[in-house]
Amino acid sequence: MNRFKTVGGMSRRGPAPRRNLLAAPSTGLQASSKTRVCFTLRVRPDRMDEYRERHAAVWPEMLRALADTGWSNYSLFLGDDGLLVGYLETDDFDAARAGMARREVNARWQAEMAPFFEGTDGANADDAFNVLTEVFNLETQLAATTAEGGAE
Repeated sequence: MNRFKTVGGMSRRGPAPRRNLLAAPSTGLQASSKTRVCFTLRVRPDRMDEYRERHAAVWPEMLRALADTGWSNYSLFLGDDGLLVGYLETDDFDAARAGMARREVNARWQAEMAPFFEGTDGANADDAFNVLTEVFNLETQLAATTAEGGAE
């Protein structure tokens, strides 16, 4: 049974990323209406040091493009085995990706980054994300518990 689904042309497991629409004013927690997105890629072992260096000083034009197209709270984490985990929050992931696809700076960045990745079958990294399904979020569950009157 194939559990992979396509979101914006990307393979992913499970349902679309969940929206966190609950709020818990009594605990001071404010749940976000943004969609949380987490994805993985794999960086080639022989390119990991250079990948880190490139991301220590991303082009200012690229940073502005990401922010302007709706990528917020965006972080990348790189494991010693080359596993790259990305996390972002956005109002609309498909729109954020489409916005970046229209930016010339993204085309240049993707062309420079392409040789760093394994398993993309020649696709740009931003077209090869393996989007993960969120299975737990602390704020969502606390908000739900508070909304149900179950707070201690």
